[in-house]
Amino acid sequence: MRALTDEEVRAAFVNAAPEELRVVELPHDFLLTDWDHLDFLAWRDPRTRGRGYIVTERDGEPTAIVLRAAEGQSRARSAMCNLCHTMQPGDQVSLFTARKAGTAGEHGDTVGTYICADMSCHETVRLAAPLAPSEIRASVDRKIDGTKRRTEDFVSRVLDAAEVSR
Repeated sequence: MRALTDEEVRAAFVNAAPEELRVVELPHDFLLTDWDHLDFLAWRDPRTRGRGYIVTERDGEPTAIVLRAAEGQSRARSAMCNLCHTMQPGDQVSLFTARKAGTAGEHGDTVGTYICADMSCHETVRLAAPLAPSEIRASVDRKIDGTKRRTEDFVSRVLDAAEVSR
């Protein structure tokens, strides 16, 4: 990703109401973000319980969405994040929903997916497991590419209705 300023991130939100934009809290280490190594930026709001954010690029422009984590704990013993495709203990994966952009979102339409509860998918796929005798490191690159593509696809689902109505 290209480096973004605080103002660019705030202006990139496509499904946030004005009152939500006022309370967006950027990550505490935002100024230290290593943009050259990011495919997307995702974080949990440190002040607002249950809120998360994803910023990615679509057609070279930053696009950001507001997410809400489902309340309660999963009873599942394990679960898979739909972005990074990593199996985690059940309490480390949460259902996140995002209000759709445009009039669909104004009418209450949402999309959801299961994401790592701490939203660390970007780092998780980069943790290379020890190589098996016949395994090659390219599998990590495929995981990174897949995570980026699935994240962009999820953001596109948030935008679908808004783009149709234009």
